[in-house]
Amino acid sequence: MSAQGKTAAPDEQVVRQAIHWMLRLRGNGDAELYGACEHWRGLSADHELAWQRVQQLDRELGQGLKALPGSGLVLDNASQRLRRRQALKLLSGIAVGGTALWLTRDIAPWERLTADLTTATGERRSLDLADGTRLQLNTDSAVDIRFGAQQRLLDLRRGEILVSGPAQGLPLRVRTDHGLLEARGSRFVLRQGKAASRVSVLQGSVALKPAIGLSRQVAEAGQSFDITREGILPVPRLDMEAGAWTEGLIVTRDMRLTDFLAEVSRYRNGRLACAESIRDLRLSGVFRLDDTDKLLVLLPRTLPVQLDYRTRWWVTVEARA
Repeated sequence: MSAQGKTAAPDEQVVRQAIHWMLRLRGNGDAELYGACEHWRGLSADHELAWQRVQQLDRELGQGLKALPGSGLVLDNASQRLRRRQALKLLSGIAVGGTALWLTRDIAPWERLTADLTTATGERRSLDLADGTRLQLNTDSAVDIRFGAQQRLLDLRRGEILVSGPAQGLPLRVRTDHGLLEARGSRFVLRQGKAASRVSVLQGSVALKPAIGLSRQVAEAGQSFDITREGILPVPRLDMEAGAWTEGLIVTRDMRLTDFLAEVSRYRNGRLACAESIRDLRLSGVFRLDDTDKLLVLLPRTLPVQLDYRTRWWVTVEARA
């Protein structure tokens, strides 16, 4: 599968059109109407992206969505007066930018629709490749596999992976937006961010090369580096165990609360933040990822904080009153 460039969030008007199509199709078996919708979706990648995101939102609403972030309106389960159709109508009326922004943050981006291997938010996945490479994907990740007689190449398009490669055969190369890694018989974690990709070597060694810079670096077991497009920077100290997520854990060492919450937010939909006054509080410990709601409940037991739930999907950690 060929690599695709990053696709921007769909235009607000396109999102509203996708919602309009969904409302028209609900409970309607008209083949002509379905055909018209298919035609609209095929007009551009932006249309298809908006359609997929609204479909995902509809599924979440059907699973018991309690409120819509930013709307100020809580869905009343007791009276059941606001059903999914009404919720979608509400979405179409949110202020400009609100709908597209929320869909962009919480629903699968374009990479998830086109990549060879993907994971959704909160999902982890493991796969043994034909050459003996073991590939593990963390939450919200996308990878293309380009294996053949002349190369063994993984394209990390989004997210984070742990790779354990065999010592025999062609060297395994992994490409990100920021550079290229090459290894043989090594085990390492690679996470692609906006400004850099971070590699943490767990076993063996990995050769690093930035996309356009001239620097080169061999990372040995126990070392971590950030790769930008222009260079390679050592990471002297990690505040989190690099590969713990493969066991369903976050293992922290004197980690800032704001950084911890940013990490937890990768595994759940919605907004998770903390008050400015407590962002530098530190915590160390082992936290399970399988239920992030239960994870958050542990915070007031270890830190002088309290949880403020605007909705289940809009949580702020505040200083304890």
